[in-house]
Amino acid sequence: MDGGGVNYNPRTVEQVFRDFKGRRAGMIKALTTDVEEFFQQCDPEKDNLCLYGFPNEQWEVNLPAEEVPPELPEPALGINFARDGMQDKDWLSLVAVHSDAWLLAVAFYFGARFGFDNADRKRLFSMINDLPTIFEIVTGSAKKQTKEKSSISNHSSNKSKSGSKGRGSESGKYSKETKDEEEEVLDEEDDEEHEETLCGACGEHYASDEFWICCDICEKWFHGKCVKITPARAEHIKQYKCPSCSNKRARP
Repeated sequence: MDGGGVNYNPRTVEQVFRDFKGRRAGMIKALTTDVEEFFQQCDPEKDNLCLYGFPNEQWEVNLPAEEVPPELPEPALGINFARDGMQDKDWLSLVAVHSDAWLLAVAFYFGARFGFDNADRKRLFSMINDLPTIFEIVTGSAKKQTKEKSSISNHSSNKSKSGSKGRGSESGKYSKETKDEEEEVLDEEDDEEHEETLCGACGEHYASDEFWICCDICEKWFHGKCVKITPARAEHIKQYKCPSCSNKRARP
């Protein structure tokens, strides 16, 4: 069960990381923008089902591989059985945790198979660790961490701003220069805060040349392309609900 039926064996650190990002993007789609379809496919009446992510950023809910041992590590079995016995968000969080574990297993399976040494494994883990986990994206904790970083940054900025004002009162001729410098610092911090913003659908970082939209319910930010919203369409939306919030409804 791999890559839509295509044999694919990444052999370098960069290739394994690209494989990891593709599978991760597919699983994030399943648990965010495609959550309603994912929910429907995880029928508790069916046999043990798994969530697979593929290198081409697609996902699939299917039975586990029949061959023993399997070609690749297998995801958690039976994710469908707990669907109706838990709150939706708790069930999705549970699937997300197991998905994170599976992605790491696959990445380091390739590393072991193709003889990555200590330096290669360390570099691969560092690249993976720079990305938020699927669990962090699904639960929104990635955004909370960004807010905490911004809060600390702004607190430090306010301290330095107060200090600058004090120095300015001692020497009036420098006050205008100090004020301009402070405004530049604040602008830079605003840019840094946006750069740390993560798309709630694909998990990628903010880019200033792309259109983004914020959900008015969960307050997560999304690439317009990920949720199929254009700037022109956004102008006519009074209250935007992301796919996940739009699909929330009372379930038995």
